[in-house]
Parts: sequence; structure tokens; C-alpha cells
Amino acid sequence: MPFSRPLTIERLALWILFILLFAMAVRVPLDTDTWWHLRSGKAILDAGKIPHHDEFSHTLKGEDWIDQSWLAQVVLYGSYKLTGGNGDPADTGTIGLALFTAILATAGMALIYRMCAGNIYSKMFILVVGAATAAIFWTPRPQMFSFFLSTVVLYLLYLYKYKQVDRLWLIPVMMILWANLHAGFAIGFIYLFGFLAGEAFGNLLDKADADAVSWQRLQKVGLVTLVSIFALSLNPYGPQMIWYPFRTAGIQTLNLFIQEWRSPDFKMPQTWPFLILLAAILVFGSRTRHRLAWSDLALTSGTALLALWASRNIAVFAVVATPVLSRQVDAWLTERNWQLTPSRQPSASQIRLNWVLLMVVLLGAVTKIGSTLSTKEVKDNQEEFLPVETANFLRENNPLGPMFNEYNWGGYFIFAVPDIPVFVDGRTDLYDDKFLKDYFRATLGTKDWYKPLNKYDIRLVVVDKTSALATLLREKPDEWRIIHEDDLGVVFERIGE
Repeated sequence: MPFSRPLTIERLALWILFILLFAMAVRVPLDTDTWWHLRSGKAILDAGKIPHHDEFSHTLKGEDWIDQSWLAQVVLYGSYKLTGGNGDPADTGTIGLALFTAILATAGMALIYRMCAGNIYSKMFILVVGAATAAIFWTPRPQMFSFFLSTVVLYLLYLYKYKQVDRLWLIPVMMILWANLHAGFAIGFIYLFGFLAGEAFGNLLDKADADAVSWQRLQKVGLVTLVSIFALSLNPYGPQMIWYPFRTAGIQTLNLFIQEWRSPDFKMPQTWPFLILLAAILVFGSRTRHRLAWSDLALTSGTALLALWASRNIAVFAVVATPVLSRQVDAWLTERNWQLTPSRQPSASQIRLNWVLLMVVLLGAVTKIGSTLSTKEVKDNQEEFLPVETANFLRENNPLGPMFNEYNWGGYFIFAVPDIPVFVDGRTDLYDDKFLKDYFRATLGTKDWYKPLNKYDIRLVVVDKTSALATLLREKPDEWRIIHEDDLGVVFERIGE
């Protein structure tokens, strides 16, 4: 939107929308996995090489490890250092992490907006719903690259189908980059295969559909998809990256115990926009004579099922569903002749007023971002949701391990307490089902809960003070003593031997 063009009401509204989306996407880094990614990025830059073995845990130290996000970790750590990060999770480096998240989130939503149909006001409203749905995914982790790149793949398919613009050659090139940024490249293939399946069904079952991609043009999509699969091999770990996502998704323990891998909990407010978006598609789809394109139907229904299976897939659905809903709403409005026309050419005084309003909104957004990322706000939020005090105790006292720790805290400890190797962390690709079952047996206090502690010769237990394991260890004062306790965590030390 060039600055040389008059700032009409519609353009003002669009600027305000994306300014507010950016401000909404700026958030304090509270995801514990963010921190082990930072530590890994630092280790890569310090050593000048990409890791192939685990160096952060004592349980699997030296074992083969595919660091599938190595390039994203370098970028993450670079953004952290660029804004003054010096190793303290509450320092100014959080500014770089927050802006990293907001830039990729807003860029992704901008591409989704370009795929939307209708007048600017209906598109804006739908985009807000889509952004609120996808925001469950927005956190300073390599997955943000997957969010953005998934919108690029869908946009290229949109151009190919609806605008007759062929830029499919970019997809294999992008997959080379994506395979080094995050294993979420699987999302790109979900979109590609969904598009192929939907358009193929359209050609077979609905020969009168003039908008269907012809078999000849569809063959090119298939060829690009095949080349993209081989392109994934261009990474430090070779062809094994191709099936890497299946390896992670196949870990049964994830689906049983890890929240983001479980079905959405609709009692949690952050999942409600997903329900609204899904319901809106069903309602408008049933109230308009406009039929969904077969590829839209395949992608929407397929990603909806994935989102219902695991909450981490909600953003995958939002990327697809937002433009689809816009096309449904536009058809519904058109059928009723309820289309809004653009405002007339604004007068000079109106343009000046629009610029004043834009500056006020921009100032408000900057103020909001500054408040969110203030040292006090960052510290207060992290102390509420992260084991900050526990980490400070461990770093200052350096008690003897080996340590057993909460799964959700492992990533934070890798960064905040670098001298004490962790028992487990969020690298589920490294820890297999057998190992994770040992962990959950201990932390949940199920039958033979003490065996994993003995098996790994645990001398130090660092867990949530309300956990079942904490309760069980409190009942064994002759074997375990408390050496630290705060609002979130408790640290037990084994007595004797």
C-alpha cells in the first residue's frame, strides 16, 4: 500500500488492522521450549558446527540426535543477542524474541489476507477470527517459520488455481530452506496433497466445474510435490529428514500426556476462536448456493480433523479456513446484494484526519508493546509461569546430580542452568516412548514409581511442588530432604549414599 496513495477509510482500516495484529502477536516468551532452542543456537555458533549428538541431558548424552531446527535456532539466538540478550531469560533479549514472533505472524496473516475474497470490511473481520485462532501457535520457537512458510505454500497454490499465475517452482526451493528450519515442512505437504486430492476428485466427480484445475495443470503440481520431497534431503542429516515428522508423531506418549499433542480442551478460552471459525464455515457453507471448490473442501475438512486430533494443528486449520470462510461469506453477501461499496474520494481534511487517527493507533500499539516487553512485566510473567526461583537456586548452589526434572521445565533449565544436565526436556524426537514412560511413571507416582529414580541413579529431584512425585518424596524424609522450595517448585536431595 504505497504512501503516495490517498489514505482512504478503507486503507486506514487496513493499516490499523495489521498494526493491531502485530501488537497482539508481541508476547512475553514463556514457552519453556524456547530456551533450549536458544541454547542450541548459541552452541552452534560457538562451536561452528551443527550437532549430531545430544549434549544437554545426562540420560542420553552422546546419543544420536537430529537437530531439525538448527537454522531457526541460529536465527532465534541472533534475534535474542541483537537486542541485548546476555544469558538471563528476563533480559532485553526478550525484545528480539517477541519481535521475531510478531513479524512472522503478521507476515503470514498478510498472505492469508491476500487470499481472502470480499470487501475490505468482511475480510478484516474474518482475518481477526483467523488470527485469534492461529495465535494459539504463536510463540518464539522454530515453529513460527512453519506457520509463515505454510501460508506461502497455500498462497502459491491459490495463485495457481484462482489467478492462473504459476510460481510453483518456488515450492521445492522453499522446501530446502524449510527442511533446515523446522520439521513442520510436513504442513506444506499436507496442503499439497490435500490440493491434489481435492482437484483430482473435482475432475472425476464434477466435470462441469469450470474452476477445477485441469489434469494437465494438476500434473505439474504433482511433479512439484515429488521434487519437493527429494529437496528435503538437502540438509545436514540427509534423506532421513523426509520421514522425520512421522517418527515424532509416532511417539505414543506424546498423544497421552503432552497437551499440544492432545485433542483441544474446549474449556480453555484460547480454543474458542477455533470453534467459532469451524462453526462459521459450517453455517455459511449451508446458507449459500456457492459450492466450495473440491480442493477447499479437502483441505478444510482434512485440517479440521487434524486440529480435533491434536491442538497443535489448530493453526494449520486456521491458515486454510480463513480464506475459505471469506469466499463463503462473500458469496452469501453477493446473493443478497449486501455488498459495501468503497467510500468516495476523501477530501484533504479527511485525509489529514485519517493520518492523525493512524498515528494515534500506531502510538497506542507502540505503547502497548513497550509495556508488554518492559523489564518488570517480563520478569513478573516469567516468575509466574516459569521456574525462575528454582533455576536461580540451582545455578547459585550447583547441587550434585544426576537430576530428575519436570518435562515442561527441562528446556528452560538447559538455558538457565547450563551446568546441570537435564533428565528430560521437550526434544521428544530424542526421547523415545520407553524412556518417556519411565519419566511419567515416576512423576505421576504410578506403580513402581521409584524404579526410574534408581535406574538413573538420581540424586536430585526438581519438580512442581504440587506433583504426585513431590508428595511421595515428602513422605520419605529418611531418604529425601528438601533443600529448596518456592511458589512453583521444590528441590529434593537424596540422603546418604
